Amino acid sequence: MSERTLILVKPDGVQRGLIGEIINRFEQRGLKIVGLKLVRATEAILEKHYAEHYGKDFYPGLVAYIMSGPIVAMVLEGVNAIEASRVTIGATKAHTAAAGTIRGDLALNVSNNLVHGSANAADAAREVPIWFSDAELLEYGRAIDPWIAS
Repeated sequence: MSERTLILVKPDGVQRGLIGEIINRFEQRGLKIVGLKLVRATEAILEKHYAEHYGKDFYPGLVAYIMSGPIVAMVLEGVNAIEASRVTIGATKAHTAAAGTIRGDLALNVSNNLVHGSANAADAAREVPIWFSDAELLEYGRAIDPWIAS
């Protein structure tokens, strides 16, 4: 079953020049990019995106970090896209993430861990519209699709 998920390349990923590497990991996995943009997050967007963390001790630092530079927002689509993305990203605590994952190969700590991915279908359904309008998401086929999702 095809599904969509939100991925954010956080400011440390952008500043370290890892946008292409990170996107490549998802494309090699077989996931299709249906939305992609370079943005600066606003407090209003982050208040919606991180609503479950609002008021917690770490919230101000989290918001400051995400607003510290541009981020890449993308929506990926594919069979089991959410779980496949989470496995590709690796554990939240980068120092414990498995080798071969984005965080396991490229990050060292929990704060600057390069990338966000929707945790589950409910989060993806809530997060995607925060960052993308329907008009910004494209429907298209790829010649490789039958080879990936048979």
